[in-house]
Amino acid sequence: MSHLLDLASDPAAWLALATLVVMEVVLGVDNLVFVAIVANRLPPEHRLKARRIGLGAALGLRLVLLSTIAFIVGLTRPVLTVFAHDFSVRDLILLAGGLFLVWKATTEIRESVAPKSESELKHARAPLGLAAAIAQIVALDLVFSVDSILTAVGMTDDLPIMVLAVIAAMALMLWASGPLSVFIRKNPSVVILALGFLLMIGMTLVAEAFGTHVPKGYIYAAMAFAAFVEGLNLFARSRRS
Repeated sequence: MSHLLDLASDPAAWLALATLVVMEVVLGVDNLVFVAIVANRLPPEHRLKARRIGLGAALGLRLVLLSTIAFIVGLTRPVLTVFAHDFSVRDLILLAGGLFLVWKATTEIRESVAPKSESELKHARAPLGLAAAIAQIVALDLVFSVDSILTAVGMTDDLPIMVLAVIAAMALMLWASGPLSVFIRKNPSVVILALGFLLMIGMTLVAEAFGTHVPKGYIYAAMAFAAFVEGLNLFARSRRS
């Protein structure tokens, strides 16, 4: 208790908390976009439930991982060597998550842009089930959670600060998930842009798994620029209409 009181009265602790919340939110954008896209494929009555369960599971995973910091740090130790390249458990998780994102994004893009004949429209795939959507969200939550917690461990040694930052970041993401899902659903061109983001993130995860570090600043700068250009297109279309 005395340690918590010391942290509460320490300006450096509050600065570390604010910095870590911002970092967790930035790192969570990838997760949030994926949740919004998957939830939008559900019937309207299940979308809110999927977002809440999915992001709640993400919060639970992060808190569980925080309680096993020594185990998480150990995930970076090599456990497998393929063609003279060492892979850790973290690398294997990133590789699996990256390949899944690449597959998911390319599948969704193909179905969004490929012309459909009448017979294809009749046999269009059924809407995604709630259980399947939650399973996909939770699976990607694990990938993003491992990366998020390793980042948090590298920024502070105080577990209470990490826990508060994760809870605050997930609360902000839950609040933003609804408006983001509605915006993506109402603007088809934004769906393609979001899927392009997921494709880029998936390829980045694969590169990270093979030991090629891609600075996050480059990724988010590219995403911000693409979003800015798409915003200009949306504004231009609304003015013309």
